[in-house]
Amino acid sequence: MSTGWARGAAVAPRVVPAPCASKVELRLSCRHLLDRDPLTKSDPSVVLLLQAQGQWVQVDRTEVVRSCLHPTFSKVFTLDYYFEEAQKLRFEVYDSHGPGSLSCQDDDFLGGMECTLGQIVAQKKVTRPLLLKFGRNAGKSTITVRPPPSCPALVVAEDISTNNGYVELSFRAQKLDDKDVFSKSDPFLELYRVNDDQSEQLVYRTEVVKNNLSPVWEPFKVSLNSLCSCEESRPLKCLVWDHDSRGKHDFIGEFTTTFAEMQRALAEDQVRLGEPVRPGFKGPLGAAAPGRRWARPCAPAPPGKTAGTRCTCQAHGQGQLGNPGQGSAFRPPAPRGGCWHWDSGGGGSLPVPVPQAQWECVNAKYKQKKRHYRNSGLVILADLKFSRVYSFLDYIMGGCQIHFTVRPQDPRPLHPAGQVAIDFTASNGDPRNSCSLHYISPFQPNEYLQALVAVGEVCQDYDSDRRFSALGFGARIPPKFEVSHDFAINFNPEDDECEGIQGVVEAYRNCLPRVQLYGPTNVAPIISKVARVAAAEESTGEASRYYILLILTDGVVTDMADTREAIVRASHLPMSIIIVGVGNADFTDMQVLDGDDGVLRSPRGEPALRDIVQFVPFRELKNASPAALAKCVLAEVPKQVVEYYSHKGLPPPGLGAP
Repeated sequence: MSTGWARGAAVAPRVVPAPCASKVELRLSCRHLLDRDPLTKSDPSVVLLLQAQGQWVQVDRTEVVRSCLHPTFSKVFTLDYYFEEAQKLRFEVYDSHGPGSLSCQDDDFLGGMECTLGQIVAQKKVTRPLLLKFGRNAGKSTITVRPPPSCPALVVAEDISTNNGYVELSFRAQKLDDKDVFSKSDPFLELYRVNDDQSEQLVYRTEVVKNNLSPVWEPFKVSLNSLCSCEESRPLKCLVWDHDSRGKHDFIGEFTTTFAEMQRALAEDQVRLGEPVRPGFKGPLGAAAPGRRWARPCAPAPPGKTAGTRCTCQAHGQGQLGNPGQGSAFRPPAPRGGCWHWDSGGGGSLPVPVPQAQWECVNAKYKQKKRHYRNSGLVILADLKFSRVYSFLDYIMGGCQIHFTVRPQDPRPLHPAGQVAIDFTASNGDPRNSCSLHYISPFQPNEYLQALVAVGEVCQDYDSDRRFSALGFGARIPPKFEVSHDFAINFNPEDDECEGIQGVVEAYRNCLPRVQLYGPTNVAPIISKVARVAAAEESTGEASRYYILLILTDGVVTDMADTREAIVRASHLPMSIIIVGVGNADFTDMQVLDGDDGVLRSPRGEPALRDIVQFVPFRELKNASPAALAKCVLAEVPKQVVEYYSHKGLPPPGLGAP
């Protein structure tokens, strides 16, 4: 434990993430916190900090739980977990006095605890006291860390690397019990997941709706793993409370359900407005006439209505059932107390049942004590949206191919592709001179070869035939020795591919004595060439081929405006660009193309749709292993692949629409 606790967050250093990090969710709760408020209890929140290069960097902060010494926070922290790193975490608990924000400047410090993410994941349970400054105990305050299944704990860690989607839920309620004497209840809803050991894990807590017995809560989004551990039949419990500013919330009622039940119930409610009724459909009043269409759903029949009572719901004014106040007769009994409507043409019946996606909110104590007690209101699922999220491995294992083969002149369907482009400009120096970046030494490979082999050895595993398209730019080439910014280094424009990475190395060695290094350093033509192939792939509407362009260059790009324009256009296509800077030149412009410090824009001001460029200066990894270089160079490719197909709404091949 450090002797002091930082109040502000340092600027996070740039860290290149590993391509296949697991995601870990941290859930927090506290017990026996110090009470810093004289008239009420503390209003706690927890700040999460991560140590990076010796500095504590503030990552996120939970919501504030008002007037509570034993809070359970609904905010979920999501972190990348790297097995090979000691990821030091710090949890700081504050009594908040201002609006919820990342700043803790005016808040009272209630204690803190340090541990590593590896300890949380590996030890299953870590219980430690909260400490004040200089290592003093914060009374009886403790913090417990363990992965699920979880009993009441402070931090619960869950691996969501296999999480397959997010769920957006929207709840409302009707006729809740009034718990306040001079006003109406201030309801909020808590959603819990029931674990295998029957313990309950808070998933989400809604906002408080003031003075309202029929509240409509804001929609919220949670991961499917968070909601039900990706098990749709896992029990879920919903509790409704009347908020109290002193923290003594009044219980209104609860109900249990499952994610599967939510989906079924909501689907039954979605009457297909305007779609034809299937032939032969029969309702309680007889068969539907030909051409009959589904009507808009309306409110359920009021209790006690009998046959012949007219429905006056406003749905009848929507074009299917006549004018408001002129609906059909209720015809009890209908499904779950609903009603059947004649449509405006007569002769057929259309079912409009009571909404299925609703649950009675029950207070067990009232049910035992009150003889005629029915419920404390209804909770209605207004909407449910499920967004499937696919990982990089989902696409690769589903059949999406990423490798270094392109045949632009091949009349057969294009293969999944990428290209290697090598800088042959004069700034590299005369290849016959030992000071040249292109000098072929008998003792060790030059930087171009080192970078080419390190990256190529990894990328060729994604290529079924291990053939590479190898291009050069910035040289005068035979026979006319005119400058070319797009030539095959094997001097076969009809088939620029080489057999494996060693084939590229041989073609490169053979090319050097046959060309004249010249200039300028124009890379836009190479980018545009690959973009044309990627555009043809985009038109197929499938996630089957993704293209990678590897550019090896020694310095400043001379067609920067055209290059920016080409990259912005390419950001809409299934392709990525990797640039390895060779030598000791000024690579400032390359850092701009990378886009890590801001969105890249074309000269016309159009922003790139996504970041598709990864720049790595070879000199920073010159003494590292080839595996380290490849890991750094390819770090962003998985994310770029997933971002592109997610934006297009394309699932892995063979899985259908998400």
